[in-house]
Amino acid sequence: MHRRDGTHTAAALPDSLVRCAMRTQDTVILEDALCQNPFSADPYIVQRRARSILCLPLINQGKLIGILYLENNLAPQVFTADRVTVLKVLASQAAISLENTRLYRDLEDRDARIRRLVEANVVGVVMWTLDGAIIGANEAFLHMVQYGHEDLASGRVSWTDLTPAEWRDRDERAVADLKATGIFQPFEKEYFRKNGSRVPVLLAGALFEGSRNEGVAFVLDLSEQKRAEQERERLRQLEAELAHISRVSTLGEMAASLAHEIKQPIAAAITSANSCLEWLAHDPPNLDRARAAAARIDKYGNRAAEIIDRIRSLYKKSPPQRELVDVNGIIEEMLTLLKGEANRYSVAMRRELAADLPKIMVDRVQLQQVFMNLMLNAIEAMKDSGGELTVKSELRDGQLQFSVSDTGVGLPMEKMDQMFSAFFTTKPQGSGMGLAISCSIVESHGGRLWATATHARGATFHFTLPTQVTESSPLVA
Repeated sequence: MHRRDGTHTAAALPDSLVRCAMRTQDTVILEDALCQNPFSADPYIVQRRARSILCLPLINQGKLIGILYLENNLAPQVFTADRVTVLKVLASQAAISLENTRLYRDLEDRDARIRRLVEANVVGVVMWTLDGAIIGANEAFLHMVQYGHEDLASGRVSWTDLTPAEWRDRDERAVADLKATGIFQPFEKEYFRKNGSRVPVLLAGALFEGSRNEGVAFVLDLSEQKRAEQERERLRQLEAELAHISRVSTLGEMAASLAHEIKQPIAAAITSANSCLEWLAHDPPNLDRARAAAARIDKYGNRAAEIIDRIRSLYKKSPPQRELVDVNGIIEEMLTLLKGEANRYSVAMRRELAADLPKIMVDRVQLQQVFMNLMLNAIEAMKDSGGELTVKSELRDGQLQFSVSDTGVGLPMEKMDQMFSAFFTTKPQGSGMGLAISCSIVESHGGRLWATATHARGATFHFTLPTQVTESSPLVA
């Protein structure tokens, strides 16, 4: 009888017999393999001409661990009942030993993986007890809190002392989760460093298997991420300041035109007031004509107030405030506000506004600034020759689309890719911020801004806004 190892090719063992034992998990015995049997056609049995064959499954807790295969080439009926009983006892012990070997190997592999993770110092790893003691930590964690291994060995460091008072309630919830489920989900908090400063961290952890008091936590240093967020916030604030400065500067340049726009309704109101007084002075007073004159005073006064309110809203510096807005109404407001500027340069203004556009949630002042920037650019492009400015609105592919077209000098095609960059301008006195700010505002509302050249002359600036605007990172007005 010969011993064979567990690795075999198809011809090294009777494959059909072994598969049968594995499938049924029952012992298969051929008392004389040369006699006719269910496995007589197996290539191994035909070639090997073995006499006695035993195939015994190794089972542990109902799980197939392996197969014990024995054969005798000299005599039949070698595997008697007594011998098989002894072999089954031995096989049971072998199955237990094999399973234990596998479990130990898996445990060693797992320990090795954990050890590699701890020693790699990719994240902080800290072992602790629920009462606050830190019983071990890797270099990454110690570097975060600026302690050394000697501090841990002395017992001077505990995770409760490392935790600022305002975070202790959150730690208590994590401990409650550990006691209930054995794990706590990731959450952000802060630790004190040795020098008293703080480090923001993200951590998650679990109790060790079989332990109710000791566990491990994985700790990620969020310092860089927090610093990056503060740069982003500072950039948003700077962009907001530039947007406000741009509006104020633009309105300053338009001061003469705006003064003319305000003077018109005020002058008309004064004229109507004088008429009213005259009709009242008649004998008898002409009350009907006096009422008509008074109505005109009210009309012109309200018109002047509206113009002043629009100017004031553009000067105002306040946090973003989104509200349900009729964008066509904003277009009409800006056409009224810029009417004097357009007349000054012999620019006719046309509107092609789609009826029944849905209202959308936007920041009114920011959207006013987009239209003002685009429309003033269009007027600027036509100031030497006059022309026509057209503002269009429509609903296209589920989005609101707007365009501002002019018949002016056209676009510098070789610089189209720079047009929306900050500080790029083709105007001698331009700041180069109008289009960049408009682009930021539109994108913060979930839309897109782009430009095209017209077939004849001039340019068209288009932008879209979704009908359901999502909150992103709007500019501060």
